[in-house]
Amino acid sequence: MTRRLVAGLACVIGLATATSVAAQERFALIVSGASGGAPYAERYDAWRGALVASLRGDLRFQDEHLFVLAETPGPGVGRASREGVRTAIDTLAERLSENATLLVVLIGHGTFDGTDAKFNLVGPDLDASEWRGLLDRLSGRLVFVNTSSASFPFMAQLAGQERIIITATDSPEQRYETRFPAFFVDAFKVERSDFDKDGRVSIWEAFTGASMEVKRWYEQQGRLSTERPVLDDSGDGVGKEAGAPGIDGTTARRVFLDRSEEAVRTTDPALAELLDRRLDLERAIDELKVRRDQLTDAAYAAELERLLLELARVSREIRSGS
Repeated sequence: MTRRLVAGLACVIGLATATSVAAQERFALIVSGASGGAPYAERYDAWRGALVASLRGDLRFQDEHLFVLAETPGPGVGRASREGVRTAIDTLAERLSENATLLVVLIGHGTFDGTDAKFNLVGPDLDASEWRGLLDRLSGRLVFVNTSSASFPFMAQLAGQERIIITATDSPEQRYETRFPAFFVDAFKVERSDFDKDGRVSIWEAFTGASMEVKRWYEQQGRLSTERPVLDDSGDGVGKEAGAPGIDGTTARRVFLDRSEEAVRTTDPALAELLDRRLDLERAIDELKVRRDQLTDAAYAAELERLLLELARVSREIRSGS
């Protein structure tokens, strides 16, 4: 495809690409694991509660799309055990479509035995490779956040296409209790993390905001930081810290857990479907650009042309139906 054609198509889609990725179907699995004692239990319960409240309130998640597991089960809360995790994922596997986005957040203790990392559950734990086996069954986009110590090996195990992986540490040797979850659970509040002032908080902004607070906390305590949160959305399993150079973050900057005001206001089902399709195409174009070096020139040009032409068509239909 010629550069002139690409430029022409970019002009056609113009304002359409100013919007951002948002999923029609949004689900969350929040797991606070085995605490090991009352002080930790209180802390994990508070963090889990704050995150669930933010998902319900700020991000308008439907209750039936929230799966919550904890050390002590209760109304609307299952047990954070191997069986509890598997049951939740079994249900999600039946409900998630290719257009869905699933947020998974682990809050608790993590360990590393020199070979693989584990997240501590009630009873037998699940290691990173076992989590991969469970999550590989699911359709759609995955945003996976392990806020525990020694969490970095989860990144290499889970990274892949259509996935954003965040870990609280950049090494399995970082085994001290992490501060990252304390700040991440509130990071989706606009007043805290809306750095570009568009009225919404992207996954990248939430990650960056929480990372900044972690750094600030250690500085205020006069302590050497024992955790460095990292994010991967390129699929290479390496990740990067907020503010570091590299392609990671390209997709996360355009992925949101809330619905855009435009989609919320739409009452026409056909128009809503077109809006969702446009957002999917914009996401696909961003991800294709991230994978540019992995493709031949011909393959990249052909796929980019296909996506841009489809985006132009959908954008015309949206304008004619608005």
